[in-house]
Amino acid sequence: MVNSRFTKLAIAVLLIASLFSFAACGSKQPQTNNSSTSNNLSGNITIAGSTALQPLAEQAAKMFMGKYPNVAITVQGGGSGAGLTQVAQGAINIGNSDIFAEEKLDANTAKSLVDHKVAVVGFAVVVNKDVTVDNLTQQQLVDIFTGKITNWKQVGGPDMKIVIINRPASSGTRATFKKIVLKGQEEAQGLALTEDSSGAVKKAVADTKGAISYLAFSYLDNTVKALKYEGVEPNVQNVIDGKYPIWSYEHMYTKGEPTGAVKAFLDFMMSPEVQKGPLTKLGFIPITEMKAK
Repeated sequence: MVNSRFTKLAIAVLLIASLFSFAACGSKQPQTNNSSTSNNLSGNITIAGSTALQPLAEQAAKMFMGKYPNVAITVQGGGSGAGLTQVAQGAINIGNSDIFAEEKLDANTAKSLVDHKVAVVGFAVVVNKDVTVDNLTQQQLVDIFTGKITNWKQVGGPDMKIVIINRPASSGTRATFKKIVLKGQEEAQGLALTEDSSGAVKKAVADTKGAISYLAFSYLDNTVKALKYEGVEPNVQNVIDGKYPIWSYEHMYTKGEPTGAVKAFLDFMMSPEVQKGPLTKLGFIPITEMKAK
């Protein structure tokens, strides 16, 4: 009788111990899976190209590296053309561009790239703050950038020489401005200064009396004066509503379908954390909000 009771007691103890052990294992498993997602994502990502998109790419990269400390992201400028060329050559992981790849690269090279549209960006005509003009028509801008109008008094401004600040041929911002505003016409040769980046353009316009150029909304501040275009204010809502036509998609191109950390970063770019955070704060527009096409 004693042995029988002892046996039953021993079995009961073993069963209870087994249940506690199983429960403990079950409670630890989700923690292991959750932490491994963050800890196992690693690698180096190099991004280059559009300086219009650069401020957003830099902020998103900083946020992403905060979430995934084993991923290192480098963001550079260079212009859309450089970004497209470098990603096609495999020199970088992501090529930022204000224009479609087929507008800069030959058809076969462009086909090797995968387009990831991440935002919409508006562009404004900007002038030095001493310029009293508030609005320019498309024809006036064509005449200014092709060298037919050379003094601000010809468009209702002060008697002051117009100084054009241009972007290099590799610039997607320049390509967009040329296509939409100049309707493909060539800028006057030898009459314009050239700056390599959006930041350099903003400083040159701010520092040069009579200067005019064009910048992404993400670079606008009180150091330069943004002009109306055909009487329409250059702002986010007017772009969304289709009233203001100077805008383009912001692209992040990869060579082939992305994987690993690159795919995770591109997914992060489209997350609410970015789309409703730095993207809108910097003056970019979520693609989902666009009424115009």
